[in-house]
Amino acid sequence: MAPKINATSCDVLIIGAGGAGLRAAIEAHEVGAKVIVLSKSLLGKAHTVMAEGGIAASVANVDSKDNWKVHFSDTVIEGGYIGDWRMIEKLAKEAPDRVYELEHYGALFDRTADGKIMQRAFGAHTYRRLCHVGDKTGLELIRTLQDQILHRDIKILDELYVTKLIVKENSIKGAIGFSMRTGEFFSFACKAVIVATGGAGMVYRVTSNSWESTGDGMALAYEAGAALKDMEMVQFHPTGMVYPLGVRGLLVTEGVRGEGGYLYNSKMERFMIRYSPERKELDARDVVARAIYNEIIEGRGTEHNAVYLDIKHKGAQFILKKLPAMYTQFKDFAGIDITKEMMEVAPTVHYFMGGIEVDPESSATSVVGLYAAGEAAAGVHGANRLGGNSLADILVFGRQVGRHAGKFALSIPIPKLEDNEVEGEIERIMAFTEKKNGINPNELIDTLRDTMSAHVGIIRNEPELESALSKINALNKKYSEVYAPGGVVFNHGLLYCMELKSMLTIAQAIVLCAIWRKESRGAHTRSDYPKKDIAFRKNSIVRLEKDSMTISYRELVEMPKHLSALVKEEEYK
Repeated sequence: MAPKINATSCDVLIIGAGGAGLRAAIEAHEVGAKVIVLSKSLLGKAHTVMAEGGIAASVANVDSKDNWKVHFSDTVIEGGYIGDWRMIEKLAKEAPDRVYELEHYGALFDRTADGKIMQRAFGAHTYRRLCHVGDKTGLELIRTLQDQILHRDIKILDELYVTKLIVKENSIKGAIGFSMRTGEFFSFACKAVIVATGGAGMVYRVTSNSWESTGDGMALAYEAGAALKDMEMVQFHPTGMVYPLGVRGLLVTEGVRGEGGYLYNSKMERFMIRYSPERKELDARDVVARAIYNEIIEGRGTEHNAVYLDIKHKGAQFILKKLPAMYTQFKDFAGIDITKEMMEVAPTVHYFMGGIEVDPESSATSVVGLYAAGEAAAGVHGANRLGGNSLADILVFGRQVGRHAGKFALSIPIPKLEDNEVEGEIERIMAFTEKKNGINPNELIDTLRDTMSAHVGIIRNEPELESALSKINALNKKYSEVYAPGGVVFNHGLLYCMELKSMLTIAQAIVLCAIWRKESRGAHTRSDYPKKDIAFRKNSIVRLEKDSMTISYRELVEMPKHLSALVKEEEYK
């Protein structure tokens, strides 16, 4: 029996219901556009809820000297000088307004004694800058934005997976996907598409990301003709859980260190004093992650190949007030009381600085009508993201992309999707379910994740990267053999077939860009090229050309003198 097709249309189709997608939906609706939001998982289960520590914004409630200029400088420097200064300027200037807007929407922030929004310290921020809700800031952000969505005429379809963007003559026409809940196929004729699908942490074995983070949106944009930028820049968060194995990689918020937590090796040495005498535990994430990695490989790790993180000296009352989610997380999953015992932590893949290349003023891609924001988009974080800048990013650029996509959509007619475009894609998807035998997609996913973890980790080199590329190429050749017998309804095998294609695309892009960048910068560390090289002070770019992934680079746009004067220029030796 032919699958049922639901054909619908809208002005703006938003793929992803995390912070960036929801903020974009609000803004597009405000300018008068008809909006539909699609979510791969259930509404409310966005990966944004895992951003626990806070929103970086120079509201200066705790440190009066803080301002957007210092935030700008911190972000440029820690981004390895390859972030887009135009986006960074927007982020630093607008973040305070977006925080107050969120408060106006109903977000309940922690408070100072005089009733202002409380701020905490975070790694490599000059001042205490992170506006927070205990250690559940992302959850409160999603709750608040969802409430705003539900009070507007915005349609949401969850548990719906988008398989293809329809493009004609480099302009968006629509999208096709299927409902995992009902097995129905959907076609969306739309004037604009916003990709807000987050990152791709699941291409690695150990990650803080949830199951949804398989790079779908980045891969969709790439297949549609958009460029991907700085894909080698993958952030390893210094502190993820290591034990028990069932929760390995689960995020341990930087807020623990921001509230005064210390890191110790198995010899009970506070080792960050050796690596970073001034900033210690609150240095940039790439610095702390490499330090922990080094302690472990040099034999000073715990029995679980980790280090200790200790906050118990702050007292039970303080911990339960400031870090309630961390207390519950360790108590429930590891049987550890962090008010009395130390945590064991090790680096975990956490965030993609790289992603879809967008225009800094509109968040538009090179494909007309296609936009991107949040972790799926590249530019603002450069080579290394500062903690708290992710939530600022989704609020600032979620608003921007919603406004520009909405206004663009109102200026053109709704395109028409041809029957053969829709039917051809449905036939491609159904073919996976109709095969009688083949390869289980999970086998290839496991091999890919092991390959990336073994060869494209915190420390990289040419032979390891070339080995990874060879294995990824072999997996790509096997992709045509995967199958998922059964129907469409909650057929996880079919979902894995779809996700595997995205993961292979993203993994290949990461490795190609990592091979190209023959230096160490930010989150990208090469043991064979251990120093920074000014010749690579540029952005890596990958595109789909004639069915092949090609790599090139983009020179940086020169920063104007009034902004470069704010930034401490690094020395190249």
